[in-house]
Amino acid sequence: MHDVQDRTWSVDRFERPATIDEALALLDRYGSDARIVAGATDLLLELQRHIRTVDMLIDLSAIDDLDGVDMSAGTVTLGPLTTHRQVVESDIVRQFGLPLAQASLEVGSAQLRNRATVVGNLVTASPANDTISALLALDAQVELASIDGDRTVSLSDFYTGVRQTVMASNELVTAVRFPAMSSGTSGMFAKVGLRSAQAISVVHAAVVIERLGGVISNARIALGSVAPTVVLADAARSLEGSALTAETIERCASLASGEVTPITDGRATAAYRSHLVRVVLSRMLHTLAAGDESSQWPTRVITLADGGTHSSIPMAAGPNDPIRVLINGTGVTAPGATHESLLDWIRSNARSRSGELLTGTKEGCAEGECGACTVHMDGQSVLACLVLAGSADGHEITTIEGLDSPDDVRLQDSFIACGAVQCGFCTPGFVMAASSLRTEMGELTADEIRDGLSGNICRCTGYESIVEALVSTPTGGTS
Repeated sequence: MHDVQDRTWSVDRFERPATIDEALALLDRYGSDARIVAGATDLLLELQRHIRTVDMLIDLSAIDDLDGVDMSAGTVTLGPLTTHRQVVESDIVRQFGLPLAQASLEVGSAQLRNRATVVGNLVTASPANDTISALLALDAQVELASIDGDRTVSLSDFYTGVRQTVMASNELVTAVRFPAMSSGTSGMFAKVGLRSAQAISVVHAAVVIERLGGVISNARIALGSVAPTVVLADAARSLEGSALTAETIERCASLASGEVTPITDGRATAAYRSHLVRVVLSRMLHTLAAGDESSQWPTRVITLADGGTHSSIPMAAGPNDPIRVLINGTGVTAPGATHESLLDWIRSNARSRSGELLTGTKEGCAEGECGACTVHMDGQSVLACLVLAGSADGHEITTIEGLDSPDDVRLQDSFIACGAVQCGFCTPGFVMAASSLRTEMGELTADEIRDGLSGNICRCTGYESIVEALVSTPTGGTS
């Protein structure tokens, strides 16, 4: 195989401790040879691409009270296991930290947001990561812990370069905090990508402004994908002491465009990125001036999830130690915690009642961009190629072969009747996502169907027959 095709990886141990103290002890012992597992959607790709080589993965999912959003004394707090789905579902974040809610809604697809965490997005430290600009504009801080003690670092001081942070090798993030946006404060996030979902940002930006009597007293503008790290633009100062007029807006947008030092890559040229900074920032500031920053928030947020949280149990495994996953109601036991994705583990080990391997879940891209490997994990649609096999230990998985309820049978019949099945390669992922969508939302508009299935790609043809299949699927009754 060519190097880019070689996705093999392996670690010596997969550990899921029961307490933070246990996790910190492991991290201190292994240091840079260990890696913390939250959602692991970035981490798994880093392992497969040999960006990271580690001996131990430390999964935090069995530790209580590390996810969710809270607000106290005017400060919003996110736990280290808080997913992007939990952020977009949070009334607290939408009301007091809208830029973060908007950024989280733009991360990947619904399947990805069900696993990916905000802290993981921050720690990966790519300048293209959307939530960094939102949290920078919100003046967030990161709380770090190690066996040596705790410390708090401003997010503006957190990054030292591309994929580099100030974290010591024995530290982990225990919380992200930012001051709640109060009356007189407004903000928003925006990005430009090359497709409507699963898009890496060409440019992303967040703005937070405070106004007294219509005059801006403080402004923060964060710009991403235009420098080695996400940056706070000095151009924000040009707004302070002025109202948001057309003149001040265009001056600020022009200054910000001149500040950045983007690169040319496969997504855009440097010149185009600089141009986009001016255009995007101008539009954002005009939107804030009109008070329309939340006007594009969806009436119903689609998550492809049951809305619950599903905890793990402590465990430890080496390369040959078995893990157990309940697949389509049947327990499957096999090794693989330290060297396989859930997708590969299912295809290699799970069998139907008649003994056939469950190969209906397909590998389309192996990097979470096409949706072909969508399965249900504890009632949530996830991308099996971006779930570590060890992370699925003790959890319940449904694959396309197990989608046999009367409603799901009607859905599959409708796909056939409407000609929504082409080569069939992407179809299992579409049906799995569509099943979650129907269960979560009930009756759907065509726009909601397109939104809910935006994380799935069909390589054969258009999508109208797929939309038609969902629109025409009856609900209730018997199949």
